[in-house]
Amino acid sequence: AEEAGVETDSLVGAGVGSPGAVDATAGIVQRAGNLPDWDGPFPLGPTLEAALGTKVFLGNDVQVGIEAEFALGAGRDFSSLLGVFWGTGVGGGLVLDRSPWLGRGAAGEIGHMVIRRGGARCPCGRHGCMEAYAGRAAMEARARELVARGEPTDLFRIMEKRGRTRLQSGIWARALEREDPMAVELIERAILALGAGIASAVNLLDIEAVVIGGGLGTRLGAPYVKRIERAMGPHLFVSDRPPAVSVASLGDLGGAIGAALLSGRRAPAGHRGLG
Repeated sequence: AEEAGVETDSLVGAGVGSPGAVDATAGIVQRAGNLPDWDGPFPLGPTLEAALGTKVFLGNDVQVGIEAEFALGAGRDFSSLLGVFWGTGVGGGLVLDRSPWLGRGAAGEIGHMVIRRGGARCPCGRHGCMEAYAGRAAMEARARELVARGEPTDLFRIMEKRGRTRLQSGIWARALEREDPMAVELIERAILALGAGIASAVNLLDIEAVVIGGGLGTRLGAPYVKRIERAMGPHLFVSDRPPAVSVASLGDLGGAIGAALLSGRRAPAGHRGLG
């Protein structure tokens, strides 16, 4: 608001995307499993309203990003859309019949679809979730286990050289460029998990299009998204008309754009100016 030269009290409101299950009406984040030491529920909307002096409209961070892709990005030519953000975890968002589908506040949590009963432990504490195989945090944990067993990799050398403490998306991309065996193996494991999980969601909802974003999705880009699309193939029930699959086109701005659209959509009629 300061950069735009606008006072916050003149805004219709501010849109905010938060990780986790969101009660949009009350402005409360009910759960956020990927945030360490989470102690919720937390009234994020009211807290920000008190600090900003304007109405705050709260949504799930991935869902608002997918709504932006639907309105202005890679999903704009379709009436139904599944968004999958592949990054630290695996988040999802849904648009059905041209309207956001929120369920009771936790719709779209595709990362916690079970793809292997009794499988790998997920950061959420359960077993066999797609995120346990494809989330960047879970992939890093697996890489550390393999290194502890004596298996070689350049992943952590690249991390240290860049002054990082985590295996960020760019580090995975660099290791893949070098054809690092461990990086290749773990990414392939992730792709197979994503293919199975996304195909299952498509089978349930008969979605027209899938948009893949997030840190890994956008950094690795079209060649890897194409591999996810191929991994979906064996699991699709209606294989003769698969959904269109593409990379999210709005990049890092998708969440901010979606949050702005959220405030515009939820503002009272006649008050949908600045938001």
